[in-house]
Amino acid sequence: MSATAADLPDDVATLKAMVLAGLEREARMQHIIDQITRTTFGKRSEKLSEDQLALAFDDLDVARAELEALGEQAAGQKKERARRESGTARASLPAHLTRIEEVILPDEKECPCCGGALHCIDSDISSRLDVIPVQYRVIVTSRPRMACRACSEGVFQAPAPKHVVPGGLPTEALIADVLVKKYADHMPFYRQAQALRRQGIEVDRGTMCNWAGRAAAWLGRLTSRMKVDLLSGARLFVDETTAKVLAPGTGKVKTGYLWAIARDDGAHGGTDPPAVAYTYMPGRGKVWAEKLLGEFTGIVQCDGYGAYKHIEAPDREGGPGTLAFCWAHVRRGFFDNAKGGNAPVADEALRRIASLYKIEARIRGSSPEHRLAVRQAESAPIIADMRPWLEEMLPKLPRSSNTAEAIGYTLNHWKGLVRFLEDGRIELDNNTVERSIRPLTLQRKNALFTGHDLGAENWATFASLIETCKLSGINPQAYLTDVLARIVLRGDADPIDDLLPYNWLDSRTPVSTVIDQAA
Repeated sequence: MSATAADLPDDVATLKAMVLAGLEREARMQHIIDQITRTTFGKRSEKLSEDQLALAFDDLDVARAELEALGEQAAGQKKERARRESGTARASLPAHLTRIEEVILPDEKECPCCGGALHCIDSDISSRLDVIPVQYRVIVTSRPRMACRACSEGVFQAPAPKHVVPGGLPTEALIADVLVKKYADHMPFYRQAQALRRQGIEVDRGTMCNWAGRAAAWLGRLTSRMKVDLLSGARLFVDETTAKVLAPGTGKVKTGYLWAIARDDGAHGGTDPPAVAYTYMPGRGKVWAEKLLGEFTGIVQCDGYGAYKHIEAPDREGGPGTLAFCWAHVRRGFFDNAKGGNAPVADEALRRIASLYKIEARIRGSSPEHRLAVRQAESAPIIADMRPWLEEMLPKLPRSSNTAEAIGYTLNHWKGLVRFLEDGRIELDNNTVERSIRPLTLQRKNALFTGHDLGAENWATFASLIETCKLSGINPQAYLTDVLARIVLRGDADPIDDLLPYNWLDSRTPVSTVIDQAA
């Protein structure tokens, strides 16, 4: 709410102080804006990553809110602010949260005119989000020894319950909390130890590492089963990203890779639930891609990386598969050149690619048969005209230009790029799995590197379950808490399919609730 002239103080010194404070705040905000401008549009060395840029915008929003609040204070405003300010989003409050109602009555109990009793005719209601700081508790388990008074035949005692850490400090809920904070919220163990210390609880990072390792020994069965499930399907999205690992005995860091295989059939109305499984491997070459995919002979959607091209080899063990390449990668090649201006060929290429995406947006969620029919009618003519146009433009451009390089990439991968015209299940791009790669990059930025190959494998295990939970709309902490308590009771030969994220039902949920949700 803006101040009026009547709200300003009459004292000149106070007015000067207000003006100087306002100028200082304005200068601070301008400094932030200049930084964002430089890191967005400046030299390549000055540019920020997407995540860093988000932090900069956060700082700008904080500064703006501070400016508004200080301005209100300086003007002595007493009026209640509007419920929602322009440009400010209000968070939705989920229905499952506990509501604590408070009623604020006026000081007047009787009508000042006639002395009659006041009664409620209406209420102004507002909702605010509150928090109770995390509470830690101690569960004390007692197992009494029971004996008969009439004889001495024996002593009876309930067996000790099985836990992830036998005889150890943590419950499965605490282990789940530690894992989610590290692998979903990207909070390293030493920072979690600092947070616990503020609660008067001394647990060092080494102890948390032990808990995580023991959890991985149980949860690895689930990720292995999930990979088998994914590789038995008809189509996969595949991608990989680097994972820095400390080389044993050298003190140096080596580069390994986390490979991701993902499934999401929502775009063509498929019934298979979404999932992603990660695998750590020390390399990125063809041999590792072969090991990842095994004898999978379905559709592999990926970028143009050469390690995947063996999928279509006629002499491949198990038979050849089908490669479908990514139009988003093609678009990026032209986009970087077009945004600098004066690039008509790149602009035209982007326009043609955009027309393909407009068609895809319209048919998303429909059946494969309908998608294929629309593509044959509308997308195929665009594709048929695009290749000769690219071949015509290529000789007219400098061979070293970015646009010529983008055209070369497109033509070299043409066969895989036009696969979507042959099968309605195939997507236009590989963005499904690339979205599942982003959490790994955030974890990599916070952890810098893992201590050894086994640590990277454990990272892949936890990330597979947590990210699949997120794809299925499941709270990963609730899932891990329940599954860790249940899987320790399963034998090596017992089925575990019901514990996979996309099959899971919380055993702690009352049966009536589960039935209601299913209805």
